[in-house]
Amino acid sequence: MKRNIVLRAFSFDFPNDLNPKWNTNNPVFAHFFNGVSLTMPYLEPYLCRTNDEARKLIQDPELLHDIKQFNGQEYRHHECHKRLNVLLNKNGYPEFKEIEDKIRYSYQKLSGRSLPVKLAYSAGFETMTQGFTKWLLGKRTKLFKNACPYISSFWLMHMIEEAEHKTVAFDVYMACSGSYFTRALGVFHGSFHVLGYSFAGMLAAMKKDGLLWTLKGQLGIASLVGSIIWNIGPYFLNALLPWHDPRNSKDPQWFSEWVEAYPPCDPQKQPLVDTSDPLMPIPF
Repeated sequence: MKRNIVLRAFSFDFPNDLNPKWNTNNPVFAHFFNGVSLTMPYLEPYLCRTNDEARKLIQDPELLHDIKQFNGQEYRHHECHKRLNVLLNKNGYPEFKEIEDKIRYSYQKLSGRSLPVKLAYSAGFETMTQGFTKWLLGKRTKLFKNACPYISSFWLMHMIEEAEHKTVAFDVYMACSGSYFTRALGVFHGSFHVLGYSFAGMLAAMKKDGLLWTLKGQLGIASLVGSIIWNIGPYFLNALLPWHDPRNSKDPQWFSEWVEAYPPCDPQKQPLVDTSDPLMPIPF
């Protein structure tokens, strides 16, 4: 069945006094996703620019429409990440600016590569997000328990839309290239490039907090790495198969419930998930 990619407001009222350590139960988890957020204002426009470059080679009207919707969602995501990153920087972590400078430069260099390489990177990164989607949505009641509802809702909705457009980057790559070897390299390139800068942000914040070299900090890092390997690893390995197709990846149940219940009239400010509720139901 054809998946409908919906453009939503994707707007959250982050408070000015937002605490960057938004998950007091698991500060390492919070710092890691703050690190992921640092990459998004550079990664997501890169994905859109690469898609725009590929449009010239694509004739399929359905895929062209999917590209338009994919880009619309990603641009909305990156604007929200920019607002969040300003608050993270202002509210305790000016060290993030140096990391963002490095991220910006890395995407400037990447933009000069050949189109097949850039598309393979995009498809590889989008593969990784499927694992993050299943992890965050499926285990939300543990990962976001009593965490800041603004950040929790923001990440959960982001993952919803990642699942919604999960086939687009792959389809664009296959339409413009299709080479297995380049696509397999893109899985490594897209995944580890983003993860590397995300960990850099996390480690910088943990060092600032004095948490990095403590037993709690080291156990937290080990637990996080183990969770990533366990939850994202299978998607990474599946993407390396020659017959990989993201359509074969089953969506979490919460995704289907969320999409079906989303209000017909798109709210200007997205409703928040109740992180104190043991079931964390959809917020509609």
